[in-house]
Amino acid sequence: MAAGPPAWLLPGPPPPAFATDERCTITEILNAAACPQVSLALAEVAPGVTTRLHAVAETLEIYVILRGRGVAEVDGVAAAVGPGDRVVIPVGAPQRIANVGTEPLAFHCLCTPRFAQANYRDLGDPDAEALARVGRSSPDG
Repeated sequence: MAAGPPAWLLPGPPPPAFATDERCTITEILNAAACPQVSLALAEVAPGVTTRLHAVAETLEIYVILRGRGVAEVDGVAAAVGPGDRVVIPVGAPQRIANVGTEPLAFHCLCTPRFAQANYRDLGDPDAEALARVGRSSPDG
């Protein structure tokens, strides 16, 4: 009998959720050296919170909005987002997301190659309130 799981199996459960300095909570569903091509996380942003402006070098990110209402800003362009929307964030693009609803804004974050903290760049916190106002003034807000 084998001493451990086969190489293709990454046993669960995933690590527990953790709070970030970016102002969101992350559960890393998949971020393993055994799978360097991709990572998958569940992110949650509390109502009224805007994440810090940041960029991720060498990494394409895709957000898949699961629940809640928000405003995503990518490379200086903002748009309202909700369940089912997909946000494709080019490599190295400045980005942030604001929760403009009353429930947590939850989304999957798919990164390719897998997310590495060394590639994360905090870009400060310019006018986070202005981004949140975009969502509150949208027709469906």
